[in-house]
Amino acid sequence: MKLVVQIRLLPTPVQAAALEATLRACNEAATWVSGVAFDRDVRRNFALRKHTYGEIRARWGLGAQAAQHVIKRTCDAYATLAANLKAGNLGRPGSRRYRKATDKPIVFRSRGAQPYDDRMLSWQTAERRVSVWTLSGRLKDVAFIASPEQLAILALYRKGESDLVARDGMWFLNATCEVPEAELHTTPRDFLGVDLGIVNIASTSDGEIMAGREINRARTRERTLRTKLQKKNTPSARRRLKKRRRKEARRAKDINHKIAKHVVAEAERTGRGIALEELTGIRDRVRLRKPQRATHSSWSFAQLGQFIAYKARRVGVPVVYVDPAYTSRTCAECGHIDRANRVSQAWFACRSCGFVDHADRNGSRNIRARAEELWRRGAQSTAPDPPPTPEGGTGRKRSATASGARCASPSL
Repeated sequence: MKLVVQIRLLPTPVQAAALEATLRACNEAATWVSGVAFDRDVRRNFALRKHTYGEIRARWGLGAQAAQHVIKRTCDAYATLAANLKAGNLGRPGSRRYRKATDKPIVFRSRGAQPYDDRMLSWQTAERRVSVWTLSGRLKDVAFIASPEQLAILALYRKGESDLVARDGMWFLNATCEVPEAELHTTPRDFLGVDLGIVNIASTSDGEIMAGREINRARTRERTLRTKLQKKNTPSARRRLKKRRRKEARRAKDINHKIAKHVVAEAERTGRGIALEELTGIRDRVRLRKPQRATHSSWSFAQLGQFIAYKARRVGVPVVYVDPAYTSRTCAECGHIDRANRVSQAWFACRSCGFVDHADRNGSRNIRARAEELWRRGAQSTAPDPPPTPEGGTGRKRSATASGARCASPSL
């Protein structure tokens, strides 16, 4: 399993200037290569190398490995664009967004990440030093900092390329590591259902509720402050905006890591699998009032699901994805489905049997039950087809018995 370990470099001012010049040269060369690829309609690595390799080395002074990485990076960017166009992620052919993506060559940011292989970058993990190729020559003894766990993973499992990244005046190396996976536990005694939400980030079928009020309040404060600073638009306001950028994303990522670690540890301790909802495309299926859109769009449920999946994969805990249709309206005791069962955001009261429970806990129990049923029937290793979009934004989704499952080995 591939994991990316991010470590922070501590270059001296002279070393930082050399890294900055190298990054700019590589991205300028990549933008030029992109123009050649667009004009000549050549998107294959070796074919494009014939048209650009010599010019890159002569004009920008890049080394052989750096020049090849620039060309490959450009080809990868066009391959990603083609995949997005094919998947419809950039609108329909002929639309304004589609034309904007296809009518001109790809442009690389001046400080975009640059890949380094073992010929351009060598690690002295024990001494916490790296040797990096730059336009000014080889920079030796560039210090870095990392946690003990990161150092252990780097020493044992680092394999492949590392990306040099500049962000907010800091320098990072994202190192690819091939971490062995634990053997998948194929006979879980039960499943731990996890219901993801906005008010409560995650609720488990054990009755544990991880409330999201704190992070939602922080998001509202950040959003209000950003709006005020953007309206003011003074040099001081712009400096404060730049300083606070990505603060909300970092906070959400930290909370998601903690929740995912706790959920996976509990499932591993009790010998259970994990049951999650298949929420792909939920933003396209759900219609919201304008005041709710910002909160819903900033909800990082996909990131939390990915964290749970890869942490479970590392320890061999199976993960099953189920259809979320009617999980919030179905009684976990008698199976009665009724919209009126959901009394409020927080409470569920069955109109048939009178069962009362916290709404998110009831939903997580339904998710667990569906995962158990799918596991008994033999859960498939592919994701289910997305449910059809209801006409007019409302209507019935697929029933639980018609859903598929994605199981066992989610990709990173």
